[in-house]
Amino acid sequence: MTRYPAIDLRGATVAITGGAQGIGRATAAAFAARGARVAIGDLDLDLARRTAADLGASAHPLDVADPDSFRTFLDQAETEHGPLAVLVNNAGIMPNGGFLDLDDRITRLSIEVNLLGVVHGMRLALPGMLDRGRGHIVNVASLAGKFPIPGLAIYNAGKYAVVGLSAATRREYAHRGVSVTTVLPSAVDTALASGLDMKPIPKVAPEDIAAAVVGSATTRKGEIAVPRYVGALAAVAAITPEPVLNAVRRLFRDDRALQPDSEDRAAYRKRLGSHL
Repeated sequence: MTRYPAIDLRGATVAITGGAQGIGRATAAAFAARGARVAIGDLDLDLARRTAADLGASAHPLDVADPDSFRTFLDQAETEHGPLAVLVNNAGIMPNGGFLDLDDRITRLSIEVNLLGVVHGMRLALPGMLDRGRGHIVNVASLAGKFPIPGLAIYNAGKYAVVGLSAATRREYAHRGVSVTTVLPSAVDTALASGLDMKPIPKVAPEDIAAAVVGSATTRKGEIAVPRYVGALAAVAAITPEPVLNAVRRLFRDDRALQPDSEDRAAYRKRLGSHL
């Protein structure tokens, strides 16, 4: 394993996208508890300010789909807190529905946020980290980056891409002291998965993901599944003959994301529509 320069989180500058709520808020709280200087970026600036006030962090407007907005966020974070040590690309959306049924605008927004948002962040954060010879980037992907789910095809596409992007750039820059970690949560108990019955995939708390993200700044592992065993299950699924795997999928009704929206899910999709 490559030996990366250690990062002392006490006083380290950490920037987190989508940091106002859910996994982002839990991650901001976990880094702040370790003494880090945390910058929260979010579309919802009012909520980000309330979260920042609670945690002793700073709040900044951020649209990850807009590279200029991302550049301003990181510039403000470094101006306020110092050189960036850790970037957490957490912001994401999860539209569900049949592949042919999704609105083209939702499809484009999903790719712009879930994939290009990560690309923008990495391209903006990496040069400074490489110049300093140290740094850490965490890309919060999903088990859906390893395991296809009917009704989440576009979400799958973005997360699969982030897994590949992270693995390739990790190899590319390891010798220069900068690490890239992909965190792969199963279903998380946040608004992102509201109204979706993902059984038997376990739902985990945002705090569990936050612990993995913060821990990665020390271990610098390439991939971390949460819970850990779902990573092993995804690996087994990848080598299981398709007829066998499909039989298991039918048994557990893996097409639930194609089902009519619940009230909670409809509300989430309506919020997504407001960003178009």
